Amino acid sequence: MNLTQTHLPPFHLAFPVDDLAAARGFYGEVLGCAEGRSSEEWVDFNFHGHQLVAHMSKDAGDRTHNEVDGEHVPVPHFGLVLGMEDWRDLADRLRAAGMDFVIEPTIRFEGQQGEQATMFLRDPAGNALEFKAFADPAALFAK
Repeated sequence: MNLTQTHLPPFHLAFPVDDLAAARGFYGEVLGCAEGRSSEEWVDFNFHGHQLVAHMSKDAGDRTHNEVDGEHVPVPHFGLVLGMEDWRDLADRLRAAGMDFVIEPTIRFEGQQGEQATMFLRDPAGNALEFKAFADPAALFAK
């Protein structure tokens, strides 16, 4: 499976933030997402061809977590499955931007089915994001 050539419909995700300027800084400047339509209450971002909509809300931030491979994985979270080189480039860009990671860039399930590079961080409103890449991209949905 070549992740860069997979033709999937774009997903849409609306999520809460408590500061649109901070959301613009994180999604637009740090992650490099182009801004689309917006109002005083929400802003669209192009997240690698997917539509993210940051909505002003007092209910933004941390929720809960699950234990996965010895780590406290924040739930809910969203993100992207990237190619390994793109994942490394993003990890470098996030480190250079001084991002605090919830889970530092690491390899999970090393040597096992589903081996993957992963990292977790939070946006300024506390929403959790995961970026991952698989050693074998065909293992994305393997059991």
